[in-house]
Amino acid sequence: MTYINVRVYGLLINEDNQVLLSDEREYGMEFIKFPGGGLEYGEGLIDGLKREFMEECAMEIEVTSHFYTTDFFIKSAFNDSQIMSVYYLVKNFAPINLTIKTRAFDFDGDGKADILQSFRWADIDQLKPEDVTFPTDQRVVELLRKQYPAK
Repeated sequence: MTYINVRVYGLLINEDNQVLLSDEREYGMEFIKFPGGGLEYGEGLIDGLKREFMEECAMEIEVTSHFYTTDFFIKSAFNDSQIMSVYYLVKNFAPINLTIKTRAFDFDGDGKADILQSFRWADIDQLKPEDVTFPTDQRVVELLRKQYPAK
């Protein structure tokens, strides 16, 4: 059965014009994306994004504005669904209490867990579409570079 998989992501941008990236290992794959994930049944987009940030980052966020919604067909890399992704600009309520890494896939622990995740800041003016894994995130990188040009 094919279906539409609705996903929601937050673009957290700091005062240094850097965006938060999530490095993950799941389903035997490694990928780089923005924080967020799949909407659960009965959730609205904003509630889903707030839940995802609490689950992934232990962080309360405020959604400040819509940034982008997928406007092309994309099939999921994990199943037979069509992906529809919505991206919002977000702000954190309290100081960020995450371990921030400086290189990709720098996971803590022994590496035996089924799901691993780490976070790092990326300079928007240095970020390239190929620095993230999924096509919709790659489109968002292009848009971020236009909206947040080098200072």
